[in-house]
Amino acid sequence: MTTVLIADDQPLQRFGFRMLLESQDDMTVVGEAPGGAEAVRLTAELHPDVVLMDVRMPGLDGIEATRRIVATGGRTRILILTTFDLDEYAYSGLRAGASGFLVKDAQPEELLAGIRSVATGDAVVAPSLTRRLLDAYVHHLPDASTEPDDALDSRLTSLTDRETEILRVMGQGWTNTEIAQRLHLAESTVKTHVGRILSKTGSRDRVQAVILAYDTKLVRPS
Repeated sequence: MTTVLIADDQPLQRFGFRMLLESQDDMTVVGEAPGGAEAVRLTAELHPDVVLMDVRMPGLDGIEATRRIVATGGRTRILILTTFDLDEYAYSGLRAGASGFLVKDAQPEELLAGIRSVATGDAVVAPSLTRRLLDAYVHHLPDASTEPDDALDSRLTSLTDRETEILRVMGQGWTNTEIAQRLHLAESTVKTHVGRILSKTGSRDRVQAVILAYDTKLVRPS
C-alpha cells in the first residue's frame, strides 16, 4: 500500500486527488495539507511514501517545503505539480530534491503511474526533458548547492571510469536503453551501473544524479 500526503491550498483540488487516489486498491491518502508548513509537519508525523506537492501555496511554498522534507533524510519522496513542464518551478523543485514533477493537466492515469514510480524509487521525468529543463534554467537561477566545488567533485571520486562515463551520458539525456545500445552493454548491466552511481554519489534518484553531473561540470549546458 502506497501512502500519500496531498499538499495543495485548494480544497476542491485536494478533494479531487483524494477521490482518485482512494479509488485505487494500492493507495491510501494519510493526510492533507493546505500549505507548505503543514506539509512539512505532517510528513514528519505521518511518514508518507509520497507527497503530492503543489508549488504555489500561501506562507511556505512547495519548493521550500520540499527542500525541508528532503533535508530530514527520510524515505518520503516528493512529486511536484506544476503548470508547465518547462518552467522555473519544475526546475526549482528538482533542485530542491523532488523525485519528479507532473503538469496539473496530466491525465489521471499519468498521475497514478507517477505516484507509483516515485514510491518505488524511480524518477518521474523523462531523461530528455530533464536535460532540456536544466539547460533552460541552469543559467538563470542561483545554484541551490552551497558546497564548494572540491566538495562536490569528491562525490565523483569513488566512481569507476565506466560509471563516470555513464553518469555523463545520463546527464546528456540518454535513457538506459540508449546507453546500452550506444556503449554496447546489456541493459541489465546499465541498470547495475546506474544503481551503483546513485549509491556512491548519495543521489536519491536518477534526476538528482543528473543534477550532480551539472553541479560538478561533468555535463555542461548545451
